[in-house]
Amino acid sequence: MALIDIFDVYKNFEAQKILQGVDLHIARYERIVVVGKNGSGKSTLMKIIDGSLEIDDGKCIISSNLQIKMLSQQPKFSDNQNVREAIESSLSELKKAREDYETLSLKLTYDFENKELLKDHSDLSTYLDHHNAWNLDDKIERVLQEFQLKEFELTNVNRLSGGEQRRVALAALLLQKPDVLLLDEPTNHLDVYMVEFLEELLLKEKFTLILISHDRYFIDKIATRTIEIEDGKLRSFKGGYNDYLTQKTALLESMSKQHDVLLKLLKHEEKWYARGVKARLKRNEGRKERLMNLRDDAKKNPSAINKIKIELQREQKHFNQEQSINRQKMLFECENVSLSLGDKKLLNNFTTRILQRDRIAIVGKNGSGKSTLIKLLLGRIKQNGGNIKKGEFSIGYFDQHREMLDDSKNLVETFCPNGGDQISVQGRNMHVFGYLKNFLFPREYLDKKIGILSGGEKNRVALALLFTKNVDCMILDEPTNDLDIPTINILEEHILNFSGAVILVSHDRYFVDKIAQKLYILDGLGEVGESYKPYSEYLEIEKEIESLEEYKTTIESKTTRIKTKVKKLTYKEERDLQNLPAEIEACEEEIKQLNICLGNPKCYEEHGLTKLANELKNLNTKNDSLLEKYIQLEEKAQQLK
Repeated sequence: MALIDIFDVYKNFEAQKILQGVDLHIARYERIVVVGKNGSGKSTLMKIIDGSLEIDDGKCIISSNLQIKMLSQQPKFSDNQNVREAIESSLSELKKAREDYETLSLKLTYDFENKELLKDHSDLSTYLDHHNAWNLDDKIERVLQEFQLKEFELTNVNRLSGGEQRRVALAALLLQKPDVLLLDEPTNHLDVYMVEFLEELLLKEKFTLILISHDRYFIDKIATRTIEIEDGKLRSFKGGYNDYLTQKTALLESMSKQHDVLLKLLKHEEKWYARGVKARLKRNEGRKERLMNLRDDAKKNPSAINKIKIELQREQKHFNQEQSINRQKMLFECENVSLSLGDKKLLNNFTTRILQRDRIAIVGKNGSGKSTLIKLLLGRIKQNGGNIKKGEFSIGYFDQHREMLDDSKNLVETFCPNGGDQISVQGRNMHVFGYLKNFLFPREYLDKKIGILSGGEKNRVALALLFTKNVDCMILDEPTNDLDIPTINILEEHILNFSGAVILVSHDRYFVDKIAQKLYILDGLGEVGESYKPYSEYLEIEKEIESLEEYKTTIESKTTRIKTKVKKLTYKEERDLQNLPAEIEACEEEIKQLNICLGNPKCYEEHGLTKLANELKNLNTKNDSLLEKYIQLEEKAQQLK
């Protein structure tokens, strides 16, 4: 049974058609991501669901007493509230329910057969279960820590930055756990560690979720369904972003086949119509009308097919393209560079060289100094110690505040400041509209002032402008914020075709994986690590190291307790310690032989592939168990010496 049913809904803004007869049915515990170009209707659909926007036609049926809450792009808080108070005030209903439950529990100890009390008690228990609100204080504490709000918990919430206020609002919504949660770009202003916590929470707590996001790894981890809005219509795909790409490729193949069939039918009908006389008979008017429709479809289909094909080619283009790279030219050379802001040390004896074709991503937690390092390379701030040598080259800089744009100018004036309508892009002259349509701007936008554009549209303008500059190095600070996925694909394509160096700051793991060949990893304590691994792989290794450290701490704690309680190994433990190496060796030999057999078609056909695979799985499990047992006994023996 659906929680929300949308039937044949239309929504226009003056002459602009946004949603045209869309249907959508949302079931409990679905996690739906809405994708599409900026302006396609993603936020409009969300606002229709949360009731803040009326539809022009159709039906939107919402289950009774359904609690729907949406993360605001610009949250509002009461005056004189600190961060903790702002979060706790949003949980007042849940806290009262918990207090009422405890009061009723006490009353039932004296009046345990009162049916009315029992029903109220049961209803409150179900309500608290649904919102998982039994240990709110612990949850508040954890969310403050994970969203890096603990240091601000006693600070007036209205004094925080916009990004920090969004984190407070997101924390409050997650703790409330409404029946349906609507999130518009929830990963903006979160570093990768906060995003991983958000992923964990959304999956663990079983939210019913509708979200808009450009973070493709986040979508893959969270979404059970992907909905695409295009040309006012809605398409639904099972699963996350990779599933969406696979299904869209299949859709492209299907559309191409259907178009071939349509062309054959059109050819046959054109021959009939060419005969002339029969086509003019009244009884054949219907067939004539069908021919006209076939002609229209034949014109439309190649455009739609080509559009999908271009999107898929952009997305699936491999980021490790073969290039002839001349790495002789040095751009930056940092030697023992140190920088502190107040008491916080951001760089400590940082030494590196950045060369002309490097593609480097600067990563780390919020506040670790990523944007500061960029400002240092740009020469906008000075280091406290060490030297930075800079070669002779030009820089194109994109920042989160879009400082290169003038709100009073329109698009033509921005791209052609000296008049005319021609621009030079990487040595090639182009008409300004011919270039801007690559960044998804329609012709009617050419006369629009920058000041009236949305944040995402301004970002597109700034990035398009950046790629018209003849520079040797691009420095990009959070370039994917406020962009939709189609625009990010275009951005990636331009960066990959750029012949100079690229230095970027981004929390978008997918984007960093696709672009960067090297990572600078800031730990927030002054140290900068370097890695040539993909960012997502580095994060997995980092998690494994943390798990090993936790395991080591646990083992050390257990060993200490054993040492205080036990003076020597038992007889059985001594025998196991003596015999286990031979058992492990025998087990490993069996595993080796099985792997040899699995690599030989004659052998695995004779013994059965499934049987061999199951035996190998069981042996690996047994070997892991023997090894763990041996390591524990050996550590215990060492501790008791």
